[in-house]
Amino acid sequence: MIKFLKLFNFSFLIFISFFSYSKTITIYPSADPYTEIQEALILANPGDIVHISEGFYKLEDSLSIDIDNLTLQGDGINKTILSFKDQMSGAQGLSVTSDGVTLQDFAVEDAKGDAIKVKGVHGISFIRVRTEWTNGPDELNGAYGLYPVESKNVLIDSCVAIGASDAGIYVGQSENIIVKNSRAEFNVAGIEIENSYYADVFDNHAENNTGGILVFDLPDIPQQGGHHVRVFRNKSINNNTDNFAPEGNIVGEVPRGTGIIIQANSHVEIFENDIGGNDTVNIAIVTYGYETEDKNYYPHPRAIQVHNNRFTKSGNNPDLETGELAKILYELSDKNMPDIFWDGILPMKQIIFGQPDNEKLILGDNGSATFLTINPIKYMLPIFNPVEIDYDNYRGTITPLPEVKFSDYK
Repeated sequence: MIKFLKLFNFSFLIFISFFSYSKTITIYPSADPYTEIQEALILANPGDIVHISEGFYKLEDSLSIDIDNLTLQGDGINKTILSFKDQMSGAQGLSVTSDGVTLQDFAVEDAKGDAIKVKGVHGISFIRVRTEWTNGPDELNGAYGLYPVESKNVLIDSCVAIGASDAGIYVGQSENIIVKNSRAEFNVAGIEIENSYYADVFDNHAENNTGGILVFDLPDIPQQGGHHVRVFRNKSINNNTDNFAPEGNIVGEVPRGTGIIIQANSHVEIFENDIGGNDTVNIAIVTYGYETEDKNYYPHPRAIQVHNNRFTKSGNNPDLETGELAKILYELSDKNMPDIFWDGILPMKQIIFGQPDNEKLILGDNGSATFLTINPIKYMLPIFNPVEIDYDNYRGTITPLPEVKFSDYK
């Protein structure tokens, strides 16, 4: 009896161990790829790998993942291609709503809506993922390529985003974010961090977008007061694609030819970037300029630091048709567009009594970069020249922001 119990326990342990280890489920091209892929994603256990082998997969419905700690893996961004060109249903190509998911080595093309949307998760990794609308810039393209929102611990590494009618790489209402080694081109916004806390955006290449890199904070959204964003060692160059956002989108106000825009965030550090060849302006630091009934919203940028960037000539062909930024800047600069522009708009109390030292714009060494800001009081009184171009008035001591670190699961 004792020998039997020992044998039973040993066999039970082997049984449990067998089923506790992760497994790899491999999908091959077939006549019904949607059913095979989605069934694998449903039946997988936490820790499993769903491997989609090299091939071109035509999908008519959205895929979804709701299993924690799952890996969806292909054979490469140009080898495993999930095509939604004939998509009949679903708002995204792929939707993720579970924690600890890794997406790597595949492409999502021509999604009806957003390419990959991730919402409300703790831990999401995009590694070597491509999203693209293959017909080129078009307002009918989906809004977002990589689209994590309301999430923590977001990693986007070595990805490619092309052709989104809003933002190629967009992270919104999230916390602890790293976007690195990625390429965004022919989107309205190449890379956008919106209403988010603690983001590092570095070693990326943003080219041929309308605007290269955007750091925005908007009203009427549950998470506001975006802060602690570092934008460094990126290339934001030649972002001169006409704005093709659908009418009514806030990003539709971004002028063609913008390198980096900071809007209504606090504690943003922009450093060691290569910025140039942008038709309108290299860096714009601006206030949210629309009316809102959101009483909790603070529309002014604060504690922005810009230093050690390398600029080449921009502003040669400013976009005077989109929004108000370029038109005002073109007029005030006497057609000599600066590298760095701050709109100078402050709360009335600060206009009268001055801005707190810890909220002031700080310019470090940026080579021969030119600068322009507006004195709001003088702007309202046309007998005065409202333009200030003295770079030295904004020099100060740089206080580096901390590196982003991911938090533990809760």
